Amino acid sequence: MLTVMLRRRQGDFLLDIAFEAPTPGVIALFGRSGCGKTTVVDLIGGLRRADAGRIEVGGATLLDTARGIAIPAERRRVGYVFQDGRLFPHLNVRGNLDYGRRRARGGVQYVGFDEVVALLGLEALLRRRTHQLSGGEKQRVALARALLAQPRLLLLDEPLAALDQARREEVLPYLERLRDELAVPMLLVTHDYDEVLRLATHVVLMDGGRVLAQGPPAQLSLAPQLRAIVGPEAIGAVLEGQVVAIDAASGLARVAVGSGTLSVESDGLATGQRLRLQLLARDLILATGPPHGLSVRNALAGSVTAIEADGAHAALVHVAAGGTAIIVRVTAQAASELALRSGLPVWVLVKAVTLRTHVYHARAR
Repeated sequence: MLTVMLRRRQGDFLLDIAFEAPTPGVIALFGRSGCGKTTVVDLIGGLRRADAGRIEVGGATLLDTARGIAIPAERRRVGYVFQDGRLFPHLNVRGNLDYGRRRARGGVQYVGFDEVVALLGLEALLRRRTHQLSGGEKQRVALARALLAQPRLLLLDEPLAALDQARREEVLPYLERLRDELAVPMLLVTHDYDEVLRLATHVVLMDGGRVLAQGPPAQLSLAPQLRAIVGPEAIGAVLEGQVVAIDAASGLARVAVGSGTLSVESDGLATGQRLRLQLLARDLILATGPPHGLSVRNALAGSVTAIEADGAHAALVHVAAGGTAIIVRVTAQAASELALRSGLPVWVLVKAVTLRTHVYHARAR
């Protein structure tokens, strides 16, 4: 468990937060630029001093101002990966990794040199100088160096922000492997909601130095506080499911979600894989009768649980379907003509090609 309670004033800005998140996994600090995310990781890492607070990681107390405990940064066993990697230019890749290995404290070793090199695909880079690396390669080396110090917590301060899209896509699979194959808690700072959807196991939503909401991504996807940050086009439900069958002829995979199933494009998927699916409210269709004669491959039966205005001419319809919660955006006119109301049976229609999926190979926790 990671427990954080911190208070720090910086000029006119007051950081005053508290959250608790299960570990291991990826805990995402998500919010607009300037909301205090980097200040939080700096305080956890011991790079700044809190006015008051408490930090505990896996039962170890790093800070408790009420009891006069403040472990120095170099003894916290906290790894830190910055936006720019901050590799030593006078050392090659192996030299940078050896530096991380020498920083390991207390005889604790949960990951070895060869394992880290293999996990992050660094075998061919070990003799290279840092100026010979791409941006994505530098970040992978920075991750490996931090891991070889055997940290109890890995802090990632927007590690992909300085990379272009191609380099981001290069690094993201390695972050997924670290999440799924190592029992190292990671705290990820990001203002990119796609990174949250792809990596996070727990989300802390921040704004103005405060925690607005927190919880698993599926829960946070429905939080009203999220909408003002991600914008109307990203509103939608996040569901967890598992691939139960693949139809090679149609190119579709069948995914069990709650008590229902959804068909998604099967590229790169295998039976048994866990998936996270994003159903954008703008892409869904609502029907008040059983659908037939349609090209849409997915129809989830459910009932309306709530309706709320979304601007002057639209509405967000909340639907409970097969043990899952879904949000559908419709026009105000459609809501009126369909006589939508709480308790009304409906069918949510989902086009397979609009579903965004992310694969999880997570170990049992």
